[in-house]
Amino acid sequence: MEHQPPPRREELTDPADTIVAVATPPGRGGIGVVRLSGPAVARIADALLGRLPAPRSAKFARFLDAAGESLDAGIALHFPAPHSYTGEDVLELQAHGSPLLLEALVARCVELGARRAQPGEFTQRAYLNERIDLTLAEAVADLIAAGSEEAARAAVRSLQGEFSRRVLELDELLAALRVHVEAAIDFPSEEIEFLADPVIGRRLEAARADCESLLAEARRGRVLTEGITVVIAGAPNAGKSTLLNRFAGHEAAIVSELPGTTRDLLRERVLVGGVPMTFVDTAGLRDAADAIEQEGVRRARAALERADHVLFLVDALADPDGATFEAERAQFPPGAPVTRVYNKCDLPGAGTPRHANATPGNGAPLRISARTGAGLDALTRHLLAAAGYASSEGGTLSARARHVEALRRCHAALEAARTALRTMQAGELVAEELKAAQRSLGEITGQEDSEELLGRIFSSFCIGK
Repeated sequence: MEHQPPPRREELTDPADTIVAVATPPGRGGIGVVRLSGPAVARIADALLGRLPAPRSAKFARFLDAAGESLDAGIALHFPAPHSYTGEDVLELQAHGSPLLLEALVARCVELGARRAQPGEFTQRAYLNERIDLTLAEAVADLIAAGSEEAARAAVRSLQGEFSRRVLELDELLAALRVHVEAAIDFPSEEIEFLADPVIGRRLEAARADCESLLAEARRGRVLTEGITVVIAGAPNAGKSTLLNRFAGHEAAIVSELPGTTRDLLRERVLVGGVPMTFVDTAGLRDAADAIEQEGVRRARAALERADHVLFLVDALADPDGATFEAERAQFPPGAPVTRVYNKCDLPGAGTPRHANATPGNGAPLRISARTGAGLDALTRHLLAAAGYASSEGGTLSARARHVEALRRCHAALEAARTALRTMQAGELVAEELKAAQRSLGEITGQEDSEELLGRIFSSFCIGK
């Protein structure tokens, strides 16, 4: 994937432009695909191929240079507007997969009047021409970037329109509810009676339930798509590096009995139950003796602030009371869950930790041996559950952090609407909250878009997609 600065919107919306790019990954291969989209496709095809191929029919053709000599021979496919991926005239050239040859084809198309496409510009044109909405566009990128079978399946479901359908159904439910509420506002003398109608309460509760269900699925989908960062923290010699190595499946970190061995952040990206997790090993938290270790401790604390989840390791042999955990409790970031994990429980004399409720929300402490792997299955299940994902749950949708945030705002607005309906029976307030909920949903599908949002989304795509 090629990363470039986000394209300016005016570069992406000029209907007079015909764009061209290599649509297959960089490198050598048996076949490479060059894709064109725009109004000049027919003219370019005449010069490059001799004539425009029949719609949706594979045609063997020679790709000609300016002198009429053959650059290569391959397959040409023409998809007329509006029934194409972008909604414009599209031409795909399947050539031999030599990078030099593919670049020569692109250069020839540019010579004939095309412009090199920006990252994601083909998919953005599909969105701007109303062939797809933003959730479908993002699902394209998520499917390409899927790091697990579960993530690919989730992206396919969203690409087939499941996420969009759920959002639009909720939006229609809210629209119908707004009609009812705003009708009450139009008749002030009967407003209280209108708002007391149990139909409004039932519809609002149904909308809240649908929003909660969709939010839960989006949270699971966001974990599959973007993964989570798990920071392993604790005192020196608690076994942090050993646990990182256990999750990584190889000797990623140096393990030593000497305190202060780890002085910088070590990261390993691992699939855990189909979920991408980045484990971060950190320096032991203590008052460091030298400047290098002090910097390592500073970086460890900074990593804690950015964590999605913190595993705080306690040496069950040396610290059965969890005093190291209690000493650091005030430093933990408020937004990330922190799990206390007792390590070295395989050693004689480790015994059972004295704190019965060592793990927040769990009736018993998590006890593991990073050296032998004992207890790792329970720790893995705990991490998946804390992330809101379990592999046994089917039907996950591909989602991103922005989707989760929009659904949170939608749910908060529905909560406020319910409060206004129950306590004040104020139609104007209820209607305003329902409108805010619909705006949040519109941000998901692109009905409420912005130049900055579109630039951020499509600049993350591959060139040629």
